[in-house]
Amino acid sequence: MTVDTTDIKILRALQSNGRLTNIQISEMIHLSPSPCHRRIKNLENSGLITNYRAIISRERVGLPITVFADISLENNKEEASIAFEKGIQKINTVISCYLVSGIADYRLEIVASDLESYEKTLKQIQRLPVVGEINSNFSIRTVKSAEPLPL
Repeated sequence: MTVDTTDIKILRALQSNGRLTNIQISEMIHLSPSPCHRRIKNLENSGLITNYRAIISRERVGLPITVFADISLENNKEEASIAFEKGIQKINTVISCYLVSGIADYRLEIVASDLESYEKTLKQIQRLPVVGEINSNFSIRTVKSAEPLPL
């Protein structure tokens, strides 16, 4: 799908507020509602828009601790990566997982209510059969997070 300037305006509007109505978006970008709606549906159907969600305060829901854990696997065989990725999907306190280059194989973002809660998550990760080494970094404070993509 080719994205033009009107599509970019729609994407920017939705990134700033995913709850905007079609009418509000069409007014913002100076396009009538029907073509605006068609464009949004095309962006969704093409996979450019993959989801809509609320950004929730971690502190207010009792998850004030964020940990970034670098994971090195015991080996770099495909089976090890598949086993790790399958296992990590089942740990709900791991909110993001990236395959990375460098010293580690994966970088995880983990949320926890306290250190005891993080220890439980750490033990779940350690029990995965292919995990070799884990290096944890605790976030002191969030400076920038969940920012819109620079379109």
